[in-house]
Amino acid sequence: MSYPKWQRITSQADGLGESPFWHPAEKCLYWVDIPGQRLRRMAMTADALGEQKPEDWPLGEEPGCFAPAAQGGWVMATRSGVYRAQTWGGPRQLLAAAPYDTAQMRFNDGKCDPAGNFWSGSMFEPRDQALAALYALQADGRLEFKAGDATVANGLAWSPDGRTLYWSDTGAHCIRAWDYDADTQTMSRERLFAQFPLKPNNWVYGTASAQAYLGRPDGAAVDVEGFYYSAMYEGHRLAKFAPDGRCVAFIEAPVQCPTMPCFGGEDMRTLFITTSAHGRSAEELQDLPDSGCVFAIRVETPGLPVSFFNN
Repeated sequence: MSYPKWQRITSQADGLGESPFWHPAEKCLYWVDIPGQRLRRMAMTADALGEQKPEDWPLGEEPGCFAPAAQGGWVMATRSGVYRAQTWGGPRQLLAAAPYDTAQMRFNDGKCDPAGNFWSGSMFEPRDQALAALYALQADGRLEFKAGDATVANGLAWSPDGRTLYWSDTGAHCIRAWDYDADTQTMSRERLFAQFPLKPNNWVYGTASAQAYLGRPDGAAVDVEGFYYSAMYEGHRLAKFAPDGRCVAFIEAPVQCPTMPCFGGEDMRTLFITTSAHGRSAEELQDLPDSGCVFAIRVETPGLPVSFFNN
């Protein structure tokens, strides 16, 4: 089985790669390995597709997401809370403790909004109740509740004009959207942006049910034309949505479980995806041995750049 368009850019697999972003000044790709409890980064070649060796930052707990800061360093959400760090591998300053029971929940997908506010969603690890929520870090250090009724928070993204916020619940196989005011962080006019069929009870890798399953929406990115790209976990694809919610294309992924896309490279026309090897069957990993690696593909339309933390 070959995927000529995609290029693998890492040789060491992550357990569960997530939260990738391209740092334009550093010409560096960043991402997290959640079960590996580490942040990762990799300097790229001129065309942003050469395989290099990543640098790792072990954290001792699961990271969900992180973002670059305008004043240097990073802001990150881990199981225990939201932290600020100035140097790679250096000390972390707690900005806000986790607003949940860390024995059953952790932070997951998140990023900064266009105004530089850091947002992060949680996930309920038993996955049998919709207890996950979306939070935004405030200037006074509070984590303000913004939305709930989710099992696994994912797919956070904003439209190019910053006036639409997208958020998915992976467990419910749905993507929601709101009108958004960046000045006040106000979300309004909630609506269902996309709904996918639930995973069949008889889903087994390599069977007809697996081939027919579209997957469930995981992490996401938006291009300059406002199209929303959702990684479809266990669906072997990315789904591309028009701003009006129409699914206009599926992009076949090189593994069963893509987790999150981001745009980068000099011209922002390289689409990166992180992927997962965590909990996959021996048969799947034998057929798809690059599961857990990071991949890249060149696309026609540039993507939106990463938003930097404003503090």
